[in-house]
Amino acid sequence: MIDSNRPVILIADDDIEDRLLAQEALEASHYKGKTLFVEDGEELLDYLHGAGKYADRSAYPLPSLILLDLNMPKKDGREALQEIKAHSCFQRIPIVVLTTSSADEDMVKSYDLGVNSFLNKPVQFDEFVALMNSLCTYWFSFNKTPLASRF
Repeated sequence: MIDSNRPVILIADDDIEDRLLAQEALEASHYKGKTLFVEDGEELLDYLHGAGKYADRSAYPLPSLILLDLNMPKKDGREALQEIKAHSCFQRIPIVVLTTSSADEDMVKSYDLGVNSFLNKPVQFDEFVALMNSLCTYWFSFNKTPLASRF
């Protein structure tokens, strides 16, 4: 069971190495919440809807923040983002695109679909730790959202 007073970051990324790097960077940045992972856009939507293995909301609560890779199999990040932002129950969940893509059209399309921020994945581990530290500080200490009252 997850402590409902702690933030939950849900990371949607198909690359196992990127998921491990993100988890290690969050741990190194002293993030005190829970980190959960899904591997593609379909699994992300299943998680949000509490479908299948994600039916237990005490184990799989709605996230406080979604970190979304764009290029994933089955349903890519763009498609998932569009569906998430079209659903009234999920519109207020902050979504940060975290991608290796530096294509302007990916950035523009992401913002057009309602992403809250667009970031490139750092190559160096220390830069990834600094990014995760900044993200957590911003979203969970400084930024105020309707979801913030949960933690």
